[in-house]
Amino acid sequence: MGLCPLHDDHRPSFLVDPSKNLFYCYGCGRGGDVIRFAEIYHQVKFPHALALLRQWRGFAPILHETADFYRLQLHCRGEAVAYLHQRGVRSPELIEHMRIGYAPGGCLRGWLTQLGYPLSALRQAGLVTAVGCDAYMHRIVFPLEGNLYGRSISASAPPHRFLPGAKGGLYAWEHVRRSPEVILVEGLFDYAVLWQAGFHNVTCSLGNHLNAYQSRQLCDGKRTVFLTFDADANRSGQRAAHALSDRLREQGVAALRVSLPEGHDPNSFFVRGGDARQFQTILEAAQP
Repeated sequence: MGLCPLHDDHRPSFLVDPSKNLFYCYGCGRGGDVIRFAEIYHQVKFPHALALLRQWRGFAPILHETADFYRLQLHCRGEAVAYLHQRGVRSPELIEHMRIGYAPGGCLRGWLTQLGYPLSALRQAGLVTAVGCDAYMHRIVFPLEGNLYGRSISASAPPHRFLPGAKGGLYAWEHVRRSPEVILVEGLFDYAVLWQAGFHNVTCSLGNHLNAYQSRQLCDGKRTVFLTFDADANRSGQRAAHALSDRLREQGVAALRVSLPEGHDPNSFFVRGGDARQFQTILEAAQP
């Protein structure tokens, strides 16, 4: 018996029967099998819940091997290192912390099949296309919770790519969840420059619209969240921060909106000469 992860539980009420793969909460009255739990917890329908469970169970070893392979590629590919420098990423400690890699394309399939993974498994994981080509080509790669994010270094390709399935929770949440103050940013390169500058209480939502899992994470304790979304010219980041701050306050979480210079995100702020002292001043000026 433990605390229920499906509602705000303060007394143990959640029971799991591992022999039958069933759960039941005496507090909220919800129960079922592991698929039903995934449906409720991630607020998805049956097919998506089933895909998530398959992904967690079967793809973890392949994704681990893939991430390790891409990490080996990073430092022997000059174009990848040059792109990281262009985005302000220089610290070896940061690159190790985020396990950053590079997908040159044209070589992952051969490596994984050499390790014994069948082509069908690579297709199912989304690592190769239907015709057998590497799905990630010329992309900086960041391992996520059950997924991979690939940022194209070429302007001619779509900038963002994920494997099929959910993007997961807040990035590196376990490192910051006990911090009384958390900085929330949209993108992984925003996260990178802040962490590199010494702001280790940063996390990332991979976009300005949080999924249900990420929202629950932000609300799982008493903290102040600094919403540091992009200062977009069309004000989409600012509107998203305003809406999220209202939702967080409704859940009893203190939320402050950080106002970056017009047209900037945290990454561009540091790339164009901003420093940790200046960013700290901006944080201190954040408003509800």
